[in-house]
Amino acid sequence: MSITLPARCDRSAAEALLPELQAAQGTGMLRIDASQTTQIGQAMLQLLIAARRSADGAMIVPGPALIEAARLAGLETTLFDAPHATQVAA
Repeated sequence: MSITLPARCDRSAAEALLPELQAAQGTGMLRIDASQTTQIGQAMLQLLIAARRSADGAMIVPGPALIEAARLAGLETTLFDAPHATQVAA
């Protein structure tokens, strides 16, 4: 299953996304596309962490805004697979 995040990922967006993420539980690896996201809030970061730590896990495709937010919060290795973590550190 694949979910595309909106450009603005504030608390309202996280609340709207939560039921979709819950419905995706147990359906296999989830792909979350954040490549076009321009603004990330703390609530969305927390939701992405929960998705990554779920039983099936999630692969997050980050854009520049998410990479920067993850770097500032120290969450690169928590949110991204190794290639993205490397890009963030570079």
